[in-house]
Amino acid sequence: MPHTNRILVAAIAIGIAALAGSGGLRAQAKAGAEKKIYCWNEGGRKVCGDALPADAANSARTEISARSGLRTGQVSRALTDAERSQAALAQEQARLAAEAEAMRQRRDLAMVESYGTETDLRRAYGERTELLDETLKASTLGVTNLRLSLLTLLRQASDKELAGEIVPRPLTNSIRDQHAELLRQQQIRASQLLDRAALDAELQDALARYRALKAPPGAAAPNPGPETPPAPPAG
Repeated sequence: MPHTNRILVAAIAIGIAALAGSGGLRAQAKAGAEKKIYCWNEGGRKVCGDALPADAANSARTEISARSGLRTGQVSRALTDAERSQAALAQEQARLAAEAEAMRQRRDLAMVESYGTETDLRRAYGERTELLDETLKASTLGVTNLRLSLLTLLRQASDKELAGEIVPRPLTNSIRDQHAELLRQQQIRASQLLDRAALDAELQDALARYRALKAPPGAAAPNPGPETPPAPPAG
């Protein structure tokens, strides 16, 4: 075969291959642009169509291949404003919880570095405990004195009434004021008792975390048991 003919045959073969290749690409593009069937709920019934109307754009839907009839995708419905707000709130709460946990871990590491032994840790809490106990003693004494003073005023008013006399307005006002102050001081003392109990619980929690951090890797943290805290003043 002459050289010129061989070149012509080769060119024709290349052209045929190129056409076949472009045909394959067109087929692939056609397959990629394959039509879909959309199915969604509308008014409590299932609706399907090859186009998604605007009023169903936010609805949950299933996408199905029009060629094979197989499901190709699932789209959840759009969130409502209330659901988006709830999701944002949950995300913010998770972020705050993560920050609180990171802060707790930093505090625990600082605690281990600051106190060489449990005794040192207990001593630090002991200073706060003593301060609260002294405050409680003062509050208890104040409540007791107010109660005694109020009883004295009530006795004076009772004596006036038994004698058939009118209770003077200044005495009535003093009783009212003394009673109001007694209630206020009792509320303060009740709050201080809660603070005292919370401090005991905080100490036990700190000791548990301290032992866990101090324990060798893989070993159970020692648990000698909590020391019995001093009882708060009665009254």
